[in-house]
Amino acid sequence: MQLTVLDPFNPGQPFPPLDQALSEPNGLIAVGGCLSPRRIVDAYRHGIFPWFNPGEPILWWSPDPRLVLFPAHLKISRSLAKTLRKQAFEIRYDFAFSEVIAACAAPRRAEGGTWITRDMKNAYRSLHEQGIAHSFEAWQDGRLVGGLYGIGIGRVFFGESMFHRATDASKVVFVHLVRQLTDWGYALIDCQVSSGHLLTLGAEEIPRKVFADLLASHCQHPPAARAWLR
Repeated sequence: MQLTVLDPFNPGQPFPPLDQALSEPNGLIAVGGCLSPRRIVDAYRHGIFPWFNPGEPILWWSPDPRLVLFPAHLKISRSLAKTLRKQAFEIRYDFAFSEVIAACAAPRRAEGGTWITRDMKNAYRSLHEQGIAHSFEAWQDGRLVGGLYGIGIGRVFFGESMFHRATDASKVVFVHLVRQLTDWGYALIDCQVSSGHLLTLGAEEIPRKVFADLLASHCQHPPAARAWLR
């Protein structure tokens, strides 16, 4: 099957149907295009996200199955519950978005580089300025020690990346994110691809078709409570 090549000057060009995504590599559905806010939001609404390495063209993905977390299914282990009770971290959101995405982009010890390129960082910062991209953060003694960022559309939060500089900081941030999204009336958190870390917190794999149906239902409705307002 030939991949759809997106026009970089036409951010409104439709993505192909999800059933046209490749099975190998799993979920690759289109190449090219741009990282404009319109293009990225349209991608997420259709169950697609950008991921590519430096030097590559923009690649668009919709893997099958899809890892998601239904907020009511959050699992907290005894050890994590003990950490939460200590209240070792101050939790904030949308306080330091640029710092969070920069920390997520920093090379990891087990990895040689980063997929969060300068263009990706600029794209998501623009989405943050429009109130679409958001960060959740853990602070300790005035230092940013953990966080995550993602996209909020309707009642769905699309998680992108997380980091930690202190033990359990990213897990604590994730728990607080889920609890806050629950209070706001969010229905679904997209975790993209399988992760042992997130599976222990209650994430589960669902068929791509089921995921697409959930997006069609939840992305068009606002949260039950006003969200992301300080």
